[in-house]
Amino acid sequence: MDWDEERRLIKVAKMYYKDQMTQNEIAKSLGIYRTTITRLLQKAREKGIVQIDIKGEYSEQVDLEEQLLKRFSISEAVVIPSTSQQTEQERKTELGRASVNLLNKTIKDGDVVGFAWGSTLGSMVSALERYKSRKADFVPLVGGPGKMNVDHHVNTIVYNQAKAFGATAHFIDSAAIVPSTQSRNEIFESAYFKDVLDLWGKLTVAVVGIGTQLSSSNMIFSGFLGEEDYKSLENQAAIGDICSRFFDVNGKPIDGNVGDRTVAIELNKLKEVNYSIGVAESVEKTASIVGALRGNYITHLITNDCTAKSLLEFTSDEEGRESR
Repeated sequence: MDWDEERRLIKVAKMYYKDQMTQNEIAKSLGIYRTTITRLLQKAREKGIVQIDIKGEYSEQVDLEEQLLKRFSISEAVVIPSTSQQTEQERKTELGRASVNLLNKTIKDGDVVGFAWGSTLGSMVSALERYKSRKADFVPLVGGPGKMNVDHHVNTIVYNQAKAFGATAHFIDSAAIVPSTQSRNEIFESAYFKDVLDLWGKLTVAVVGIGTQLSSSNMIFSGFLGEEDYKSLENQAAIGDICSRFFDVNGKPIDGNVGDRTVAIELNKLKEVNYSIGVAESVEKTASIVGALRGNYITHLITNDCTAKSLLEFTSDEEGRESR
């Protein structure tokens, strides 16, 4: 590239990037075609005359979002910053705030919005405000959690969310996992539950947490799973759950007695939903979140940066082992 050509590239780049002139204005000023300006600007970038450096406090998080989109089949990733000084509750509160913001942008009139239970989804309550009313139905996607804080109960979450959005709340009067398949069938066949099943069939938005590995699962601590259930799930390599329905690290649903006793939407139904928002953080949940992503049970992931890095490292390590 001779000096005259480089001079021309510098001149056009300065007019466009420094002087904030439009391509049409530059073309008119220099007496050349607008298409020529486009070509010159492209060449200036290729030759390194123009180097674009994007700076911002949250650049790292945006980069992680882009990497997650490339690695997994999801529509959107929201990665929020975290620090080692944050408590678990502070991290969950930040996740809750991001979840409410996404929900507020997503919900429209006519939607059926479903929720799971848990401490992460319960943390959304503190971020709720009064929003523009939506003519929407809010419904639980799973029965109640048993021995847990009432703020984390699915009916409480549905009620608070519906109140904030001026929507209609529906409730479930059942535990997440019942003692027998017969009990579960009786619930599904009852008159009151048919309304819930009808709403599940019309579901357009789901907001779910992702349960951690079996040894640390809330389902154990809530008293829903006995020793026999635990062994059965462990033998099938259960790694996590959504709406109390378990799956392995590759996203394959775990069938069997526990599933037959579960009062919850089927995992495969989540694949049909336009917006299935998974809200989860913690390095401990890495394999569980990967399983949910591989199963295509969520279309949108809300997490924090340390968890995002762990997800990317986990899948990179697996790919490295498979290639050897």
